[in-house]
Amino acid sequence: MRLAVESYFALLKLLMALLLAGMVVLVFGNVVLRYAFNQGLTASEELSRLFFVWLIFLGAVVALRERGHIGVDTLLRRLPRPAAKACLALSGALALLAIWLLLKGSVEQAVINLDVASPAVGYPMALMYGAGIAFAVPAALIILADLARLILGRAGPEELILVRDSEELAGLDEPAAPRTARKR
Repeated sequence: MRLAVESYFALLKLLMALLLAGMVVLVFGNVVLRYAFNQGLTASEELSRLFFVWLIFLGAVVALRERGHIGVDTLLRRLPRPAAKACLALSGALALLAIWLLLKGSVEQAVINLDVASPAVGYPMALMYGAGIAFAVPAALIILADLARLILGRAGPEELILVRDSEELAGLDEPAAPRTARKR
């Protein structure tokens, strides 16, 4: 199971890199064509917008798994362990509610726009709303797994805090090594 999950996220990262590369090629190519030849690709803006939307939603899934989203955990770190667990459970439940609303709206919009073609390229506009579905399903699974680990006691609140401080990333919590004076 772990191998399947790791493979899925490796595939997501590869797809994100391809989407970003596609955006760069489309936008840069369009700029060069407009500047050098006074012509452009009509599909460039539309496709790069679609790639950008998918890149953002897929990146949000990866960031959720790696606990890379921005947050403030000052209060949570100061609470006693049972209260911190309750706050984490409440925030997980609220996140699941928000994800449910996003999933419901994305599915409704995708169904409505199945027969609506994009103006320049002609792809179904449901593809744009499919990004919300592609985010909501794995995000809900990640949050459900974290909630299950919290409730079953397999993870403490300190492990499930969904943010990282910049000091933690930079290693600034550790005391600095003493400096030695240089002789001239």
